[in-house]
Amino acid sequence: KICYPIVVHHYDYERRHMMLKFQDDYTTLIATFEDFILLVYTIIDDLYQQFVPASVSQRRNVDAAKMSDSEIITLSICGELIGMDSENAWYSFVKRNYRHLFPMLCCRTRFNRTRRALLQVTELLRQKLTQSFPIPASRYFVIDSFPLPVCKFGRARYCRSFRADGANYGRCPSKKETYFGFKVHALITLEGYITAFEVTPASVDDREGLRDLAEKRCGLVILGDKGYTGEALFDDMRRKGICLMSLKPSNYKNNWPTEIRKLIFRFRRRVETVFSQLSEQLNAERVLAKSFRGLCTRLQNKILGHNLCMAFNSIFQAPCDIGKIKQLIF
Repeated sequence: KICYPIVVHHYDYERRHMMLKFQDDYTTLIATFEDFILLVYTIIDDLYQQFVPASVSQRRNVDAAKMSDSEIITLSICGELIGMDSENAWYSFVKRNYRHLFPMLCCRTRFNRTRRALLQVTELLRQKLTQSFPIPASRYFVIDSFPLPVCKFGRARYCRSFRADGANYGRCPSKKETYFGFKVHALITLEGYITAFEVTPASVDDREGLRDLAEKRCGLVILGDKGYTGEALFDDMRRKGICLMSLKPSNYKNNWPTEIRKLIFRFRRRVETVFSQLSEQLNAERVLAKSFRGLCTRLQNKILGHNLCMAFNSIFQAPCDIGKIKQLIF
């Protein structure tokens, strides 16, 4: 187990919360998963208190709730990071092993309903994370997408759960397969932070996803693969003040020099690593949700958890690549 130094922590039981606070007089280690849960709760609660509007944090009957929003978001993130797909299994696991951290644990159905209701709050916390951590700011980003099938291809014709939300057939060139579901477009820094993402029907072209993610952004250099080519796209990005450098087919006119193509290919490896972490470590491509909102909630928690782990590795000056999030947890 790898332990990372953190600047001081002590426990405070006010308002039923076990809170982690930073001091300057001693240090401790993330030696167990319980320590990790406490650290995540501290960060999430600080972000929640600072950025969530009063209309949400002080909504009607919020004082009567057994668990705070920060506790529910924390449990949601940690459940995704540990790789436990079943919401019921994760709830039972917490109830048996970490009840001392959450003595006022609410019932399972209320926990899942509140978790889905906090989707927009979780998105807000993800956006504000960069304002509270010394995350490296960069002008250079990588754009790509990955498939999000909602069922096996053979059962697609019988799937009715997500059709009203736009699920349809799409093609994944890297896997050379057709699937039924959605597509996730993500804008990622060269360090591996996921700064923006969106979920679209599987048939949506990658270039449309780039146009959406690049809205209201300027002064960026975005690297892409061969799916982000076309003079119309280059002109659109140029008008927005964005330099799009995408790999082009070998027979493409005005192709990049060999050195530039190699550079783009090397920098794009980061997005492959991030997508591999999301799909294999966090099981992003395994959809067990029964509704589109539930699917988006789980994906949002996975991405926020991924960014948190990278921020922890960066802050703690871990003796490894900051993108190795698995070593932080296990």
